[in-house]
Amino acid sequence: MTKRIILAAVAILLVIASAYASFFIAPTERTMGVIQRIFYFHVASAWAGFTAFFLCFIGNLLYVWRRKQQYDWLGVSGAEVGLAFTTVVLITGPIWAHPVWGIWWTWDARLTSTFVLWLLYVSYLLLRTLVEEPDRRALLSSLFGIFAFIDVPLVSGAIRWWRTQHPQPVIMGGQGSGLDPTMKAVFFFSAFAMHVFMAFLLVERYALERMQTEADFLAREVEAQ
Repeated sequence: MTKRIILAAVAILLVIASAYASFFIAPTERTMGVIQRIFYFHVASAWAGFTAFFLCFIGNLLYVWRRKQQYDWLGVSGAEVGLAFTTVVLITGPIWAHPVWGIWWTWDARLTSTFVLWLLYVSYLLLRTLVEEPDRRALLSSLFGIFAFIDVPLVSGAIRWWRTQHPQPVIMGGQGSGLDPTMKAVFFFSAFAMHVFMAFLLVERYALERMQTEADFLAREVEAQ
C-alpha cells in the first residue's frame, strides 16, 4: 500500500510540474501562439495511451498462450487506461485544431484511425460485459484485443504514410531538428510524467480487477454450498 501511495504522489507531482513547464517554461510557438501549448498534453497522452495498449496486447498474447488470470487482468487494465488517454487525445485534438485549421474535425487518415482505435477498445470492454463465464470472457476478449492492437501502428504511421490534415511529426520525425530545444525538453518531461501517471492508473486498475476476480470466486463458492 505504501508503494502505491508513493507512486500516486510522484505521478501527481510530475503531472503538475509538467503542466507548469508547458505553460511557463516552454516558449510560445511563433505561428500558432499560446494554443500550441496543448501539444505537450495531446502528444504525451497519445504516447502514454499507446504504451497502455501495448501492455494490453502483451497481456492478451500471454493469456492466449498461458491461460493465467493475471494476464487477463493486465489486458483489461491496459485497455481501460489506454482508452482513457485516447479519450484525452480526441478531446484535446479538436481544441487545438479549431483555432489552427478553422475546423474541429476532418476525416483524414490520422484522425479517423484514432477514432477507430477508440471504438475498438470500447468494443473490447463491451465484449467483456456480454460474456459471463470468466475463462471464455478472458479468451474472447484477448483474441479481440490482439486484433484491435493492429490499429495502433496504423495510427502512429498515418502521418508518415499518407497525406493528412494533421501536422507531420516534430518528434522523431523529419522535422525533429527544427523543434526548439526547450520545447523538446518540456515535451519529453511531459511524456515521462504521463507515463508515470499511466503506470499509477494501471497498477490501481490491475489491483481492482484482481480483487473483483477474488470476490466473484468467493461468491461462487458461497452459492455452491
